[in-house]
Amino acid sequence: MSELLINELKNKYACQIKENEPLKAYTSFKIGGCAKYVVFPQEKDSLAGIVRELKEQGVKYTVIGNGSNLLVPDDGYDGVAIITTGIKNISCEGEILHAGCGASLIKLSVSALENSLTGLEFAYGIPGSVGGAVYMNAGAYVSEISEILHKCVCYDTLADEMLTLDNKACDFSYRNSIFEQNESRYVILEASFLLKRGNKDDIRAMMDDFMSRRREKQPLEYPSAGSAFKRAPGYFTAKLIDDAGLKGYSIGGAQVSEKHAGFIINTGSASASDVLSLMEHIKTTVKERFGVDIEGEIRILE
Repeated sequence: MSELLINELKNKYACQIKENEPLKAYTSFKIGGCAKYVVFPQEKDSLAGIVRELKEQGVKYTVIGNGSNLLVPDDGYDGVAIITTGIKNISCEGEILHAGCGASLIKLSVSALENSLTGLEFAYGIPGSVGGAVYMNAGAYVSEISEILHKCVCYDTLADEMLTLDNKACDFSYRNSIFEQNESRYVILEASFLLKRGNKDDIRAMMDDFMSRRREKQPLEYPSAGSAFKRAPGYFTAKLIDDAGLKGYSIGGAQVSEKHAGFIINTGSASASDVLSLMEHIKTTVKERFGVDIEGEIRILE
């Protein structure tokens, strides 16, 4: 990307730009190399405009939220990384919460509590952003974003226009959506969630219970990207991994958590290649032992 384009983006849009920036600083795994440029838009219109400019110029780019479900290669990313965490507005209108794509799910859950709205308790403790959660239909404790998503505003790079999609149009399924199916086409800008009135004490109690369970069962003391694998139909994937004798198994600095076999943790010095090798070993071992194919849930930046 030319210096001319960089200056043009700075002048036209509300954003910050850093050069040769380590991407591991922006992921929960704390793994990965640098991106040539990292752009931080501060509003949704700037995000759409920046994507439009890069696409028109044929510049490779990727959009990242909180980086909580992302593995960055050791040699970095040879394009522009757009990080949306500056687009973090949250507002309430009756029983609807509106949020920018970079807003924290945890803060969104707290906002729901403050407005005595129930339905987002399951998201309390999920370290992702609103955009990332909608993109992959994030969920926990038998609840999913698809159950409460009201509408989503996105930028359609093919049609060069902003679209407002309702829940049905998002084509949600388990850990999937129209956005993941068409990753290069749509960029999520903001979303709204339809909740219900509830008792604030009951909402708080449920949030505290979910957080307590997370702390008890998940290796939150180590860098990770959350659940490493999707649920295999008819199985609990973490149990398959545990039953295969892989809990605590490590390659380099990447380890199957001894606390929860569904997590791969960075014990301090893990490389992306360590994580990828470990994931392949887990898949192969589970297939050999139980005849079950398991699919990774972590997004690999390419």
